[in-house]
Amino acid sequence: MTRSRHVLGHHVALSVLAGPLWPAVAAAAESGKHSLIEINGSLIVQLISFLVLLAVLHRFVYKPLVATLDARSAAIKQQLAEAQAAREAAQRQLAEFEAKLQAAQAEAQTVRERALREAAELRERLTAEARQEATRLVESARAEIQQDIRRARAELRAEMGTLAVEIAERIIQRSLRGEDHERLVQDALARLDSR
Repeated sequence: MTRSRHVLGHHVALSVLAGPLWPAVAAAAESGKHSLIEINGSLIVQLISFLVLLAVLHRFVYKPLVATLDARSAAIKQQLAEAQAAREAAQRQLAEFEAKLQAAQAEAQTVRERALREAAELRERLTAEARQEATRLVESARAEIQQDIRRARAELRAEMGTLAVEIAERIIQRSLRGEDHERLVQDALARLDSR
């Protein structure tokens, strides 16, 4: 950038220098003299004017122009640096977000697998508990049935005793013959079998 400013400055200086000298060169060519530039007082005045103009232009145009270009260049460089820093920050944030997203997906997968495993364990446990409860109910029902059978047998024995007493009373009261007696015993036994 500095080299292009210097080239620009020399180009401006040459165009400014050639401007005032051109009429003198043209006048010398018309006069027919062989000298291209005639050295006299007007040339020195023009040269001094040119140097003063060149100094004024350098001081008030060239230096502010270079300073403006330098400031513009610095601002552009700063903006480029800020843009690069913002881009890098955005890339870091994107990488962090992607890492967090992957971590969240992995955690969700872990939670899902754990929930499925716990559900399977719960199902197995409930199934085992249901089987145990069914077995317990069956055993309880069997025990109750056995108890009912024992109670029924006890009641049947008690009733048989009562029935035998009734039969004996009838036999005694009637003084029946042997055939009647046998028939009454058979009836009593039939009644016991039917219960």
